[in-house]
Amino acid sequence: MAFEACRLPLCKFTLLFLFSLFVFGKTQRKGFGRFNQEQHSSTADVFGEQWFLQKLDHFNGADSREWKQRYFVNEAFYKPGGPVFLMIGGEGAANSAWMQSGTWLTYAEKLGALCLMLEHRFYGKSHPTADLSNDNLRFLSSRQALADLAHFRTVMAEDRGLTNSKWVAFGGSYPGSLAAWFRLKFPHLVHASVATSAPLHATVNFPEYLEVVWRSLASENAECPLLVKKASDTLLERLKDPKTYDNITKDFSLCSKLQIQTERDSAYLLEALAGNFMDVVQYNEDNRAFEGVVGTNVTIKVLCGVMGDTSLGDPYARYAAVSRLMMDTFSIKCLDASFDNYLRDMTNTSWEGTAAGGGRQWVYQTCTEFGFYQSTDSPNQPFSGFPLVFHVQQCADFYNVSAEQVAEAVAQTNEYYGSYGISSSRIVFPNGSIDPWHALGITQGTNPDLPAVFIKGTAHCANMYPARAEDLPQLTLARDHVFLLLQQWLKE
Repeated sequence: MAFEACRLPLCKFTLLFLFSLFVFGKTQRKGFGRFNQEQHSSTADVFGEQWFLQKLDHFNGADSREWKQRYFVNEAFYKPGGPVFLMIGGEGAANSAWMQSGTWLTYAEKLGALCLMLEHRFYGKSHPTADLSNDNLRFLSSRQALADLAHFRTVMAEDRGLTNSKWVAFGGSYPGSLAAWFRLKFPHLVHASVATSAPLHATVNFPEYLEVVWRSLASENAECPLLVKKASDTLLERLKDPKTYDNITKDFSLCSKLQIQTERDSAYLLEALAGNFMDVVQYNEDNRAFEGVVGTNVTIKVLCGVMGDTSLGDPYARYAAVSRLMMDTFSIKCLDASFDNYLRDMTNTSWEGTAAGGGRQWVYQTCTEFGFYQSTDSPNQPFSGFPLVFHVQQCADFYNVSAEQVAEAVAQTNEYYGSYGISSSRIVFPNGSIDPWHALGITQGTNPDLPAVFIKGTAHCANMYPARAEDLPQLTLARDHVFLLLQQWLKE
């Protein structure tokens, strides 16, 4: 991959994850996921993209506008009378690599299932509107996405003679939430759901994310998060003195000389550098290479090794070394630390814009539905300098959504879906202890109809990835447990 400049938060959309290949959410600052993942051409050739005529607004009968939504099909394992597995897309392009790899296909082979994957509206190639203007983004919501799923399921069942088949929804991260909510809101259409690493509780402020990052780093080495905190605190102090800007520019390979005019300028840089640790923790040792993800060899162990290497200098110098490691891993020449450039990109409404890969759309959903802002407001975490107000102000800057409107939207989301108190059946909730998102999910089963599978030592959506010999025993057991539940539920 050619060397390129990387706009800090936007590069996280590309480098990560927010995590939402199509099945996962993204884990960037504003939410869970990776954007713009390269698809395997050989896979795409076998499982060619198809298009479904979808309604633009499911909640306005007077609006007859339609658009084409992308989906994929794998019929290799289907046996007449078998179930239908529906993989739900998330805040990134649908990656067709998942049509030939992944735990869900192992289940499909054993159960004779037909496999479908539907891309989420406004992500990937599924463009419902001409651009990403604020007016058009009003058609982007989890409720519209669930209605897309319902309409897709209904029409596909009729067209393929599957009206009597049992449908099972799969998803990880935000799509995991959608899988649970699909079963909740449309129980007559979906028989069961596997909601992996699914955040069910919306919250404006989510400082617990960074608290889990601390614990996950400490699980490798108790001193590691303390060293990270020392480095982050040192950087915060240096940002207060303009005389240090030349050195900071050099230390972190910034594309241009650092300029700090407001607190948001420093918060922007601090958050992005913290993201090196946040992203690695979230996907620690996940088996993601098959989907074209770079950097899977960079783990918590690697980062803590760098932070503990005294030959590199003080903790601040080691923090800079981590940044250089990540840049080298992703072939990044320099980091653009300008918030003004970020603002320009995030307010570009063109589908050709830098943020159109998912950044502009996902941050909009956080502002109008979920929050999920991973702030430094808790003292029990290793970073400094990006408080809640920094995140919420962006809602006003990008979409004219006020802090009060964000809070009201989050409250409405919990009221509509039930938060931790979701009332349904035949939904299983796998989560990993290393994954910071487990703090907003169901990790203890109090209802036998809504079992939780909490997997110690694993990260975000680990159970969804293809099995490998080095998997932890508890991860293998978790995959087996989910399969047994599906077997049982499909008999009901």
